[in-house]
Amino acid sequence: MPIRVEIVSQDRMVYQGDADIVILPGSDGEMGVLPNHAPLLSTLKYGICKVRSQGDEEIFAISGGIVEVQPDLVTVLANAAENVAEIDVARAEAARQRAEEHLKHGPPPDTDAYLVMEAALKRSNLRLEAAHKYRRAHQTGRVHGIDQEER
Repeated sequence: MPIRVEIVSQDRMVYQGDADIVILPGSDGEMGVLPNHAPLLSTLKYGICKVRSQGDEEIFAISGGIVEVQPDLVTVLANAAENVAEIDVARAEAARQRAEEHLKHGPPPDTDAYLVMEAALKRSNLRLEAAHKYRRAHQTGRVHGIDQEER
């Protein structure tokens, strides 16, 4: 019996479907959620969310948020979330460069604008790292060192 998964960002539903396991970047470390998990509410840090179902895996870059787990439903309310397959690497690279430049020559570190640019840099770095790491793994047919045909 699978568990229902909903990943929602501030502007859209990013993913909705069933899963055998969901792996999340919890604030205290990576956590796995299986069907019939005990109810849980946790914060999420910047990281990778993996949704596995019947040998397939969807990977998402998550930029913080919260997760609510019920025995039959995982709801991720992310500050920002994106399927790794949809990441525009050129756009993420441009965003990273803009944020780095702004941090070098921008407002002092104790202002809100500085914190916004710092968060943008962190989000861009996560998106780029996720795209490079996980796209390559899926293109070669290997995820976590396992041939997809072996699954």
